Amino acid sequence: MKSVPPDVLHHLKHHRQEHVLFGWDVLSECERAQLIGDIAGIDLGELDTLYRRRNEPHAVLPPRDRIAPLAVEAWSEISSATISIGEAAIRAGEVAVLLVAGGQGSRLGSDKPKGIYPVGPVSGASLFQIHAEKVLALRRNYAARVPFLVMTSHATHADTEAYFEANDYFGLPQIDVHFFQQGTMPALDLQTGKLLLEKPGQLFLSPNGHGGSLTALADSGILAKLKDTGVRHVFYFQVDNPLTRIADPAFVGRHIEVESEASSKVVFKEQPEEKVGMLSQIDGRCGIIEYSDLPAEMANERTATGELMFRAGSPAIHLFSVPFLEKVTSGSTRLAYHLAQKKVPCLSERAPKSENALKFEMFVFDALPLADRWLAVSVERTDEFAPLKNATGPDSAQTVRQLLIARGSKWLETAGVAVPRTAHGEPIYPVEIRPTFALDEAECQRKIPPGTTITAPTLFE
Repeated sequence: MKSVPPDVLHHLKHHRQEHVLFGWDVLSECERAQLIGDIAGIDLGELDTLYRRRNEPHAVLPPRDRIAPLAVEAWSEISSATISIGEAAIRAGEVAVLLVAGGQGSRLGSDKPKGIYPVGPVSGASLFQIHAEKVLALRRNYAARVPFLVMTSHATHADTEAYFEANDYFGLPQIDVHFFQQGTMPALDLQTGKLLLEKPGQLFLSPNGHGGSLTALADSGILAKLKDTGVRHVFYFQVDNPLTRIADPAFVGRHIEVESEASSKVVFKEQPEEKVGMLSQIDGRCGIIEYSDLPAEMANERTATGELMFRAGSPAIHLFSVPFLEKVTSGSTRLAYHLAQKKVPCLSERAPKSENALKFEMFVFDALPLADRWLAVSVERTDEFAPLKNATGPDSAQTVRQLLIARGSKWLETAGVAVPRTAHGEPIYPVEIRPTFALDEAECQRKIPPGTTITAPTLFE
């Protein structure tokens, strides 16, 4: 083919992938350059190796005697001295906040970034606004620089940047808000191992999983810059959970106190069939068993006191040391890919009736077993877990708003405010406590004016 760089053509032929040049002669110079760039960014040898693993079981758990419940500390038992350690680290600028926000609101009926979705029960504030205001409040409370790292994807990057810019970064200094894109991986034809094309000149590429947030942080150069500016710990969480307490001093302090490399928050499972990953001890190390891989007999095991034996559910809230992140994003310790068979509309099959492709993802929890020192801290579900997943039903915008109202009402009642409730105990009026008013119950109690009453939908800001 004319004008195809000889080294590119040779490389593709060596890996039996020269078909990706289909339509080359009718592509524009820009389209050709984009295709060559995409090819250069793919390790075809790695794809060959991954394809050979296509028939391996998705997950193989070790024998039951090598799996044990993970030791979990209670957040409520963390001492004031430990909290002071966390406060000092935040004040010294040693903590950065990483928001994983690569997904679109497809299941919510939107092709925009999920972070734009409004969930504030009174204000209508978006997920992005709520999270950004938590970082802003943290900075103000501790007179500290707290870098805010926002991981996007190819599909959400431009819209996310534009949204933050249009809202003046929600009061944050632009210099401390860092956007970076999640990596992508091509999909392979399940039967042949050939790269799939969306159209002539365009490979089918998809995000490489939430574990890709860690590698992208390193590959973008941001991790090195954080280290150079004195950041020692990175708080990780996902955009769909507005209840997340961001870099709270108790969690940060305990992480530092025990010299943990990878710390995780835990919400205890209420039912054996609940769809959350399980933090467990596997071969003596901290790891997660996906709910789909947890055998029913293990899910239903109970202790002598009647509690679920395996109940340490993961809300995907972690705190990593910077040296640990350096370790798991380089060399032989880099996170491995998981394989999944999927239906992928492509140039050769626009409407596949069955799985026709292999896709590849990294999982952030694969980093946990690589830690020599770890920590798990339990938190109350109603305080920190309200994921937005669905348009209706469980984990929907309605349930998220209800949980925000419930937590706000609890804080107000602790502060001595009478919250009118129905006969079933539900707050009659929606209330919303903005992060810039209070980040926790104690701060809310200090700030509520005497004589405050709730007689209508109320926003505290």
